Amino acid sequence: MSHYYKELKSEWEKRAPNLARCGQLLDVLKLELVRVGFASPQEALQPKSQQQMVMSRDMLEIAVEHSITVKDYAAFERYMAQLNMYYYDYDKYLQASSQMYKFLGLNLLYMLAHNRIADFHIELERLPSALLLENPFIQPVLALENYYMEGRYNKILQAKRSMPSAIYASFMDMLVNTARDEIASCMEKSYDKMSPKQAALRLGLKPGGADVAAIANKRSWPLDDQGNYNFIGLHTKPKEMVSAKEIAGNTLTYAHELEKIV
Repeated sequence: MSHYYKELKSEWEKRAPNLARCGQLLDVLKLELVRVGFASPQEALQPKSQQQMVMSRDMLEIAVEHSITVKDYAAFERYMAQLNMYYYDYDKYLQASSQMYKFLGLNLLYMLAHNRIADFHIELERLPSALLLENPFIQPVLALENYYMEGRYNKILQAKRSMPSAIYASFMDMLVNTARDEIASCMEKSYDKMSPKQAALRLGLKPGGADVAAIANKRSWPLDDQGNYNFIGLHTKPKEMVSAKEIAGNTLTYAHELEKIV
């Protein structure tokens, strides 16, 4: 495992790593990790086992970043689940990783971006309360969650430029899109009509750009004669015709059944 691990680490630290080669090395190392298995509490006290666990943890941290880079988010979830074991279960035997909170914050942002609020709070409960307002990787994500729950979506759009690590950008794009969907939904319910320019500004987009047109097309916003988006009727449920004879028949049946019970 040591040879492949060193090659992976060397390749990943390059300015422009070969993603395909990193993927191949990760596949080999995953099999090695399965073959070696996880250390028991007694084995974890041995220096050789600790060295092996540190290499496995470092490999998983690279795997998390690789999965984000290649946009394989299912792999991201799997790697984070394994990585959490090293962060939480083996914390008594290993020195804490210097990147631990970067990846924990990244995982929180991923859950927030997918609107998995319950899972977000479950993970948050595992962290010491002192970190929530002080750690540079956790605090910004916690602030984003507050903005999201309070409906301050403009703050989320602004926060994209101030994330603590470049690796957060992909999930921030997801969260921004989620926030824009919420803004668009609020616009539909709050206004009868809105000009494309005003809609773009509300969504934090450049007026006249393709992004506004894409959102309008996705949400089926029709244009009226004045060139404004017309939101009237978007959320109006069609009237359902109900047979009076059917209702009367059901009522009589219920009354008959009640008489049997009495």
